[in-house]
Amino acid sequence: MNQYKEILLKKTATIKEALKVIDKGAMRIAIVLDKNDTVVGTLTDGDIRRGLLNGLTLDSSIEGLYFKEPTLANVNDSKELIIQKAIRKQIYQIPIVDDAGKLIKIEELSHLLKTNAKHNRVILMAGGLGTRLHPLTQNTPKPLLKVGNKPILETIIENFAKYGFINITISVNYKAEMIKKYFDDGAKFGVNIDYIEENKRMGTAGALSLIKERPQEPFFVMNADLLTNVNFEHLLDFHLIEHSVATMCVREYDYQVPYGVIETEGSNIISIKEKPVHKFFVNAGIYVLSPQVFEYIPKDEFYDMPTLFEDIIKDKLKSISFPIHEYWLDIGRMSDFEQAQNEYGEIF
Repeated sequence: MNQYKEILLKKTATIKEALKVIDKGAMRIAIVLDKNDTVVGTLTDGDIRRGLLNGLTLDSSIEGLYFKEPTLANVNDSKELIIQKAIRKQIYQIPIVDDAGKLIKIEELSHLLKTNAKHNRVILMAGGLGTRLHPLTQNTPKPLLKVGNKPILETIIENFAKYGFINITISVNYKAEMIKKYFDDGAKFGVNIDYIEENKRMGTAGALSLIKERPQEPFFVMNADLLTNVNFEHLLDFHLIEHSVATMCVREYDYQVPYGVIETEGSNIISIKEKPVHKFFVNAGIYVLSPQVFEYIPKDEFYDMPTLFEDIIKDKLKSISFPIHEYWLDIGRMSDFEQAQNEYGEIF
């Protein structure tokens, strides 16, 4: 984020201040913020020159100069969608904002069109029995069940690789040899794969204690039965910008009470809400963790991810949520598997 701070500009700035910002930044653009640090526009060298030609001075405000309908992308937008927006609008940089409109980073089209390998490790939890998908999982581990024309786990690995995350660790247990045989060392998928083996149930966080070489930088942990097109690069950026120790992806879940709900005070009825809808955020099974979490993880013991977050919160360390608005499906039941088959072609 520090590299973008130098091109941020308040909407109350003068042209002289704007020129300093634009000249200092390599992108030749300034991002204009309001008093709440929300992105409200963009300003280029060309915008300023046109203002000066129209009689403005260096002490004039930028208020009438900056472009007030900038093309923005949400932190949840996929790489493909951001590229489409940039090309359609014929722009070379596009600000990425969170749901509140705060700047997360600036994507450059040249960067988007090439994939640079990143060192951050991806740890995929593929050891579950998949009992709710019997008989499909009787002879095949759930991560190898085909959705579309390929195993679920292959789609997950391809999605990470698309963003440059090519160092993959797969935690295996049930029918581990089938998974190892299919993916091997990952070379044919353009990634590097190694394995950890759970000989007993250890929980999503507990399995991390089996890693031979602990990551030295933030890393991903994800269940291997999820289909999503979340932008993993933006997820990592969000974690880093917020200086988080543990980041959990969350998904909004609605539950409608099938009855009229009565609110009372004593025996008096205060209100009646007919079939109200309650909204919750639920754990989406995707995490970014900083290396210091290993201080909490016991050796060779069951330890689940919610407990890790509870312990981090108890110690007043920073843990945050990352809302997912893009496609996400947990393939836990037969109905989910059928839904994935119907949606795969359109989404992926």
